Amino acid sequence: MTKSIITIGRQYGSGGREIGRKLAEKLGVPFYDKELLNVAAKKSGICEELFEHNDEKPTSSLLYSLVMGNYGSDNLPFNHKLFLAQFDAIRSIADKGPCVIIGRCADYALEDYPNIINIFIHADINIRVKRAIEQYGIDTVKAEENVLKTDKKRASYYNFYSSKKWGSLENYDLTIDSGFLGIDKTVDLLIDFIKLKEAE
Repeated sequence: MTKSIITIGRQYGSGGREIGRKLAEKLGVPFYDKELLNVAAKKSGICEELFEHNDEKPTSSLLYSLVMGNYGSDNLPFNHKLFLAQFDAIRSIADKGPCVIIGRCADYALEDYPNIINIFIHADINIRVKRAIEQYGIDTVKAEENVLKTDKKRASYYNFYSSKKWGSLENYDLTIDSGFLGIDKTVDLLIDFIKLKEAE
């Protein structure tokens, strides 16, 4: 149903992962979120737990920096090796055909691909906090703090590795307020947008 590779950046609590999964289902294409870490681990030979521990974080702890990775032959810090392994995994996934990829600088990794569509999902902080409490089981007292902290980590990771600014309009083909539209209507709008984009 689509010829495109769709990347989705998202604010925490905006429902970006659920939107991406439902979009992939409706388009009949593979969906990659945490699944990408498994691909990166298999391709690089680095333990998957290390990818999970460092997922979308700009720097790793001293302990993990000291771990001797076998990815690449240079003396890069370990967190850089993890990023490069994910970068390669994203490109190898995209080379197989249309798919939906969540986060992890996928738009940057694939910026030279002609059939890429970059989306950013955002929502009002109150809506995101409510979703974090109801959907993710985040403690009510610290919910807003956790939402903002997670966004800060994602922004730092993206800005650090891509030299772009996370959430900046110029990085995306479309940004959508999922709090206004809701999950299913956001998916429907994305499908319409993808059709229009591919018809150009």
